[in-house]
Amino acid sequence: MNAVATVTTAAVAAPRRRSVLRRLGRDPAALLASVFLVAVIGAALLAPWIAPYDPFFTDPAKGMRPPFEDPAYIFGTDAQGRDMLSRLLYGTRLTLLMGLVALAVGGLIGTFVGIVAAFYSRVDGLLMRVMDVLLSFPAILFGLAIAAVTGPGLTPIIIALAIATIPLLARIARSSALVIMQQDYIDAARAVGLVDAAIIWRYLLPNCLSSIFVFSTLRFGQIVLIGAALSFLGLGAQPPTAELGTMAANGRDFLFFAPHIATIPSLTIFAIVLAFNVLGDALRDILDPRLRH
Repeated sequence: MNAVATVTTAAVAAPRRRSVLRRLGRDPAALLASVFLVAVIGAALLAPWIAPYDPFFTDPAKGMRPPFEDPAYIFGTDAQGRDMLSRLLYGTRLTLLMGLVALAVGGLIGTFVGIVAAFYSRVDGLLMRVMDVLLSFPAILFGLAIAAVTGPGLTPIIIALAIATIPLLARIARSSALVIMQQDYIDAARAVGLVDAAIIWRYLLPNCLSSIFVFSTLRFGQIVLIGAALSFLGLGAQPPTAELGTMAANGRDFLFFAPHIATIPSLTIFAIVLAFNVLGDALRDILDPRLRH
């Protein structure tokens, strides 16, 4: 019985995935955002192999060269003579990794809390009030508080972003789970004697994943932006580590002499956040049946 159900589910899921990809391909903005993100993520992953120079190598004699002036330095150099393209590749890699870890940790905890709150009504009020308390504090405040205790670095920022993500994912998971809990197949699963863990794992969680995935796509862009802002304030990766927010902060003293030092990482942050937002909006329109025409 279970084997037949698994095969049937897989047979239905495959055409649905193809349908989502076709609908995504018909949206020019979403397609462009997807291609851009694939290129950015690929370049970040391959940074050790495609970066033309060591991102930490300094040559003060070549400091603050503007972009495209020297073919050897396409994006120019920073104040210490380090290649901007190499640092941009490594900085993007670190920024995306920071956002991914924060989203994974916060998303897993938030999804668990939201589904448990929806499934067990007796703890719903308590869990949601705790989430409301966490939601009342902005991520930047969490970052400042944690950095004040542990000192600046990537770990405090990841912890702060993860904590700020938990209540948001908990609310999304809970609202989706409450709708699914009203479906007949949940009552049928209980009638045949399935334990709570099996009902949650087989029926509740899979049907919540589309909403969680869409929100996570949108949230990732926000995490990148907030993480870069915390790094810009000096709470994140410390020099000479290449990270987009830190690179933008290092270039603010040279805006009148070498604006590319700050503008190139800033524009990269802007493009990444915009692409994730466009892709998230497109996925929401595709996966939410209420928005289909």
